[in-house]
Amino acid sequence: MIKAGIIGGSGYTGIELLRLLQNHPEVEVVAISSRSLNGKRVDSVFPSLAGQSDLVFSLPDEVELNACEVVFFATPHGVAMESAGSFIDNGIKVVDLGADFRISDANEWSKWYSMEHTQSELLSRAVYGLPENNRESIKNAELVANPGCYPTAIQLALKPLIDNKLINLSNIIADCKSGVSGAGRAANQATLLCETSESFKAYGVSGHRHYPEIKQELELLADSSVGITFTPHLVPMIRGIFATIYVDLLDSSVDVRPFFEQTYSDEYFVKILDDGIYPETRSVKSSNFCQISWQKISNTNKLVVMSVIDNLVKGASGQAVQNMNIMFGFDEKLGLNQIGLLP
Repeated sequence: MIKAGIIGGSGYTGIELLRLLQNHPEVEVVAISSRSLNGKRVDSVFPSLAGQSDLVFSLPDEVELNACEVVFFATPHGVAMESAGSFIDNGIKVVDLGADFRISDANEWSKWYSMEHTQSELLSRAVYGLPENNRESIKNAELVANPGCYPTAIQLALKPLIDNKLINLSNIIADCKSGVSGAGRAANQATLLCETSESFKAYGVSGHRHYPEIKQELELLADSSVGITFTPHLVPMIRGIFATIYVDLLDSSVDVRPFFEQTYSDEYFVKILDDGIYPETRSVKSSNFCQISWQKISNTNKLVVMSVIDNLVKGASGQAVQNMNIMFGFDEKLGLNQIGLLP
């Protein structure tokens, strides 16, 4: 049994972490912090945890966090960057659900996040936490950069095609949709019910912060330059990511199914659907699964790949737990056996 702490427990990813870890047989959450909720019982703020947790929100510098074997940062960018090093120096493993360690170039990070990255040495030690790509490196990591939700869905959809050199890398189009929870829990007029319900809109078209992460990881996978157009959209639902990705096959006659099946044959959390069955976000709601399907466009070399995840689970907190399981040598599925909620 290991002790875990959560810094930033007032947001959706923080409380999702607690929900998942409450059912983990090898983990005890001993501390959860929030400056705004300091001193309040967790179940008084999140009644879904009534009878499940007697934790009280504390400040992030409380001594309980230093008694942990692992600390999760579910915080805005800039927080983990300044605080993670002290935990690592004390032998505590860190999983950052934010963006502070996802982009390997500090200058590039600073350009997209409009603040200086002050921890270049720590950045160089961080491991990008997409298990399906970096499992071996994650096993020995002291600091894991948990991937973003859009990058997770896109990378899993493209990995078999890139690994096997099946597509033109110069013109990939990723047309993606997200539920409103992806914007976080803070009060924001743009995410009010009356602003989002019965509406659909693109955002970040001129440049989204997940773009450099997506491009970086795809180019590492391809060992080559990649040209990708990424356009996110906000849809009137709470949870879910739907990535529709358009690629050009180098050989229009190739059957891509064997490549997808081979790539993910040993990956429990990636499910390849049968021909003609397209994924739905509701099928993975509240679960750590990614479902993938595709459609070849007749008489062309175009392939449409579809990938769905729950943005708060495989796109955030569930993947963080999966990474923790790998770091501590646990079965990756521990705490993550939830099946998608229907209806």
